Amino acid sequence: MGIKKTEFGKTKDGKIVNLYTLTNKNGLSASFTDLGGTWVSMLVPDKDGNFKDVCLGFDSVAGYEDNKPHFGAIIGRYANRIAGGRFVLDGKEFQLSLNNGNNALHSGPDYWDKRIWEAGTFEDEDRDMVTFMLISPDGDQGFDGEARISVSYVLSDDNALTIGYSFVCDKKTAVNLTNHNYFNLAGEDAKNIYDQEVEIYADSFLPCDENSIPTGEIRKVENTPMDFRKYQKIGDGIDSDYEATVQGGGYDHNWVIRDYDGNLRLIAKARDNISKRVMEVYTDLPGVQFYTGNFLNDEIVGKNGVHYNKRSGYCFETQFFPNAVNNPDFIQPVVNELEEFISETVYKFSVEKD
Repeated sequence: MGIKKTEFGKTKDGKIVNLYTLTNKNGLSASFTDLGGTWVSMLVPDKDGNFKDVCLGFDSVAGYEDNKPHFGAIIGRYANRIAGGRFVLDGKEFQLSLNNGNNALHSGPDYWDKRIWEAGTFEDEDRDMVTFMLISPDGDQGFDGEARISVSYVLSDDNALTIGYSFVCDKKTAVNLTNHNYFNLAGEDAKNIYDQEVEIYADSFLPCDENSIPTGEIRKVENTPMDFRKYQKIGDGIDSDYEATVQGGGYDHNWVIRDYDGNLRLIAKARDNISKRVMEVYTDLPGVQFYTGNFLNDEIVGKNGVHYNKRSGYCFETQFFPNAVNNPDFIQPVVNELEEFISETVYKFSVEKD
């Protein structure tokens, strides 16, 4: 069906921001903006063929310029938390800005989602693609080397939205890229997520300390509210007295993907039993941060004036483990000089048949 480019608006300093909308032969459409390379919307049908946007977000550039929850954002250079904002690589110490208590979170406060990315598009018979490109200068956010990043969003006729990441740096460095989209399969205007069901292909998760830094323990999910090996309602365990959900204020943890081998595989599913919408998540990364929007509040005014209350959306942030640069027992998110880091994550949408 092609790609439509429109002007989304202007930034506070007068820069033009564009919106790119991809539509497949089934009528599914996804929109993205060059402000941050951000994923803005995903229109998906329900069991009756009615389309709704299942991504939380904003109607305007102004919303995305603020965007404290990072709706739909590309996160880099390093997603999630680094304890003390500090790590050592080949004997050199790096100190990042602290923006989450004593942590560096999502490499802020100079986030990539506040920058205009260069954009390019490609149309094929059965898929459309928009690619966003950014040059991250040496020292950006406290990291070594000049890096070139490209993130491609591909919408195909099998109703899959594929995110392809590429990162090359002229110095050895740490990298952990993800997308911070918030989903609600009942529609972005639904009030909560409690009755939606999630399945995660993981036998273990990473408990965290009081600063939300993994302790280093890899704990079995069996007989805990963290067990999503079969479909479970999000609301069933989210407010349990289990130490992990108390610490996280709900779910905000990394699950350890079962049988990880670096290949693309199905790692999670979500479904809404009223609309019958289903989303499958695939990745080639070792972990997924399942976050249930515990810090959203009704002061956040989103699309069509909707107030996004606490837990009105959830994220599947595919990634390396949080603080892995400070834990040698974790898979290391490090690339050598001029080595290309490539990764792929897929969100595939369908309708469950009765």
